[in-house]
Amino acid sequence: MFPYFKESSSVDAVNSRIAPDVDARIREVMTSLVTHLHAFVKDVQLTPQEWDVAIDYLTRTGQICTTERQEFILLSDTLGVSMLVDAINNRRPPGATENTVLGPFHVSGAPSREMGACISLDGKGESCLFEGTVIDLQGNPVAAACLDVWSDNAEGFYDVQQPDIQPKWNNRGVFTTGADGKYRFVGIKPVSYPIPHDGPVGKLLAALGRGPHRPAHMHFIVKADGFQNLITHTFVGDDTYIKRDAVFGVKETLVAPYERNDDGETLWRSQFDFVMTRV
Repeated sequence: MFPYFKESSSVDAVNSRIAPDVDARIREVMTSLVTHLHAFVKDVQLTPQEWDVAIDYLTRTGQICTTERQEFILLSDTLGVSMLVDAINNRRPPGATENTVLGPFHVSGAPSREMGACISLDGKGESCLFEGTVIDLQGNPVAAACLDVWSDNAEGFYDVQQPDIQPKWNNRGVFTTGADGKYRFVGIKPVSYPIPHDGPVGKLLAALGRGPHRPAHMHFIVKADGFQNLITHTFVGDDTYIKRDAVFGVKETLVAPYERNDDGETLWRSQFDFVMTRV
């Protein structure tokens, strides 16, 4: 029987129009999307006025997007969808270092630096020694592991946000471990900062009583032959926003110690070992 559109059978009416020869994955995704979307509309009893607001919101979200700013990704981030997709696609065994979102400020081609070098080029901020070991799940050191690291500066901006103010490659660098798997470099203790909140995403956060800030963190991409690539952050545990990350990037295992280092060459020291998973 032909499924005429009715409230009670709306899902069948829509999904039955999918052609029998379409790609199986497209069918799976769209069938589920329609099913959940219709269930949501029925659950909240969406009004025409609310539907208009939703369409206008999505329109404005698209209109603010540029090659430098992707408001839809920001929306995905603040709704926890980006982190969920990342978690589903980066499941690891217990004990392995967890993934988190890449973020929008990674830049390929950062300079390789000698182990122990300083990546802070503007001389601002509280100096911090970052050190630890890249190991496998059995505790063996991983040689020739490449660590691509980056952070904001003392004012909460990445160098690409201030190309006329910060030196190029400020607070960025690439380090390669030796046979002992150890890494060591000097940067600054990172600071918290707000995500862009002057657009539709910012208005949504305000309407929900949520703030736009991310807690202070250092970014890492760790790669080694024979191991899964690791994209992660380490977070400053006493940061004001550690439990209010606007993009839900904080995981308990990624909260790193930041200890005063009054007798050392830097003001702070952060020790963190990265546990890699074999492919």
